[in-house]
Amino acid sequence: MRDHDALDHNPNVHKSALEALHGDLFGWALSRCGYNEATAEDLMQQAYVELLSGKARFDNKSTLKTFVFGVVQNLARSRFRKQNTRLRLVESYVAEQETVGEDNHELNNLKTVWEAVESLPQRQRDITELVFIRDMTIGEASQVMGVSVGTGRAHYDRAKKSLAEKLARLHPELST
Repeated sequence: MRDHDALDHNPNVHKSALEALHGDLFGWALSRCGYNEATAEDLMQQAYVELLSGKARFDNKSTLKTFVFGVVQNLARSRFRKQNTRLRLVESYVAEQETVGEDNHELNNLKTVWEAVESLPQRQRDITELVFIRDMTIGEASQVMGVSVGTGRAHYDRAKKSLAEKLARLHPELST
């Protein structure tokens, strides 16, 4: 007898597991489309349709989180093939924090760090976001990005070195 929580056309995916991933997945969808909420909602809806219909079929070769993030990544790539997406996290965070009245020194430090992240090449930005913001391992992030773990580690290592150099050069107080 089949578990009633599993999807009809994707029996290895459970509704409750998708619900648990929804917030992080929506954040990933937002970052894939330049933080345009309407577009992110469209991506999410399209991803759920692919999962519900069985067009995107989960076969337990990775974690569900990695698989679903990869579905959104692939949908975004096909949708925005000619556009470069940028992290808009700093801008939205800065705007939100300014209305709350946070300490400007801390805010400037955070903005500086994310401006440095935004200046990285696309794959280095992606792996940085997936590892630090979306709480994935380098292996999981590599799967989402469609690269080998070795390539993911190389992008991750280059991103860390590049960020350390940029921050040390621009703001020595942030690199200690």
